[in-house]
Amino acid sequence: MTETPNPHIVDADTMSGEMRPIRRVVLCLGSNLGQRQQNLQGGASALVDTPDVRVVDVSPVYESPAVDGPADAGDFLNVVITADTTLSPQTLLERCLAIEDAFGRERPVERGAPRTLDVDLIAAGDQKIEEDDLTVPHPRAYQRLFVLQPWLDVDPEAYLTGHGWVVDLIADLGDDPDAPRVNRRDDRAITLD
Repeated sequence: MTETPNPHIVDADTMSGEMRPIRRVVLCLGSNLGQRQQNLQGGASALVDTPDVRVVDVSPVYESPAVDGPADAGDFLNVVITADTTLSPQTLLERCLAIEDAFGRERPVERGAPRTLDVDLIAAGDQKIEEDDLTVPHPRAYQRLFVLQPWLDVDPEAYLTGHGWVVDLIADLGDDPDAPRVNRRDDRAITLD
């Protein structure tokens, strides 16, 4: 993945008017609380409606057990969305958090608590960012089949900066008997209307 799909293309951020490069971003949406399918669809639709974000593709839906959460946490439904944007990663993160809030996301202290909607910024071009409230690439993405498998579905050439080709990361996790498995749910789909 490169910083921009075409390094000669720049566009104005309609919110600030600044000229910024268009970069490809990868987002993972998940839900394990409430109406999971509707939450994912609503999150995807909200991203489609986000100014300065052009959603390119959405993966099939996957189901997986909650990772690092309470024992009674329900299974997650997840999708990966790729998009082109002129937004800075920080601004995109703020918009993702606003979408989560719109779907009733609560932020308890307990790590891995069930949530109505989770919208994680996985990658922003080939950028590396380490700030108090934002780390890109997502620090645990390389360990998460529920991120990697749907990402590979929408981008067979996917590359996670600092970690390698997604197809190789999936193979490495396949060799780990303790890695949580994911199940593709072809009976469910998210649309980009």
